[in-house]
Amino acid sequence: MSKKLTPKQQKFADNYIETGNATQSALEAGYAPKAAYQTGAENLKKPQIKAYIDAQMNVLSKGHIMSAQEILERLTRIAIGEEKETVIVSGPWGVDKEQKPADTKTQILAMKEIMKRYPDNDELVKQQIRKLKAEADIAEAKVKVLQNDNDEQMDAISDILNKIDMNVKEANTDESNRDE
Repeated sequence: MSKKLTPKQQKFADNYIETGNATQSALEAGYAPKAAYQTGAENLKKPQIKAYIDAQMNVLSKGHIMSAQEILERLTRIAIGEEKETVIVSGPWGVDKEQKPADTKTQILAMKEIMKRYPDNDELVKQQIRKLKAEADIAEAKVKVLQNDNDEQMDAISDILNKIDMNVKEANTDESNRDE
C-alpha cells in the first residue's frame, strides 16, 4: 500500500512535472529557501513522489503529439550525435548545405535535460560532460590551427595571383610592343 503525498510533496511533484527543476519546485511548494536544493533532490529520490511523477508523466504523454518517451529518445539522439542538423557553409564556389551532428553545447544541454528526469545517474553525466567539453576544446584548437594555416595559404595564393597578374601585364606589353 503506497503512502499518500503530503500537500507540499504534491505541489512539489506537480511543479516539477511542469518545470523539470527540483530546486524551483521545492521553493514553489513552500520548502525553506536555504534547503530547497537539497530538499528537491531528496524528494526526487522518495519512492512515492517518484511513482506519482512517473504516473503523471504517463497520463500527460498520452494526450500529446510527442510522448515523454519520444522526447527523451530524441534528446538522447541529440546528446550522442545521431540527430543531424542542416548547416549552411560557404565555400570557394558558393554556399552549400551540410548535415552535421548537433554542436557540443547542444549535446550538453540535451544531456542536462535528460538528467533532470534521471537524477540518480549524476556521476555518469559528469563524465560525459567532461568528455564532451574536452572534445570541444580539441575541436576549437583545430579550428584555430586551420584559421592560422588558412591565413598563410591565402597570403601564398595572393602572392601567386599577383605574379600571374604581373606576367599577364608583361605579356600584354610585349605583344603591344611587337604590334608597333
